[in-house]
Amino acid sequence: MTAPDLSIEIEVVPAFFDLDPMDIVWHGHYVKYMELARCALLERVNYSYPQMRESGYAWPVVDMRLKYVRTASYGQKLLVRAEIVEWENRLRIEYLMRDAVTGARVNRASSIQVALDMKTREMCYVCPPVLWQRLGVEPC
Repeated sequence: MTAPDLSIEIEVVPAFFDLDPMDIVWHGHYVKYMELARCALLERVNYSYPQMRESGYAWPVVDMRLKYVRTASYGQKLLVRAEIVEWENRLRIEYLMRDAVTGARVNRASSIQVALDMKTREMCYVCPPVLWQRLGVEPC
């Protein structure tokens, strides 16, 4: 059995309102670009935020780390790759942001989300079976 492809790559183009007073993309907007890639990835595996809610779980981000390598600017086409790399006890997604023309790395990041039972508001220490099913992976 082949492992499912748990990655996606999207293109984003910083808008004028994403710039800071130095005319470069404000550091906080990289998180927005990551969220766009994360949403596209979750939709790809048929587990978007509304589907998460319907399944009885919320998935709050509990940790996020970013490494800024280069600045981005207005109109610069960026490729944002998101890949699910861990799903047993938490959902860990790694991101790579590159210049679409040169391929130069702009940012590397990761986020961690945990399952939260919507009824009890308690954190789950093992990801629920619905995530495994949507990802097309088998439990260990």
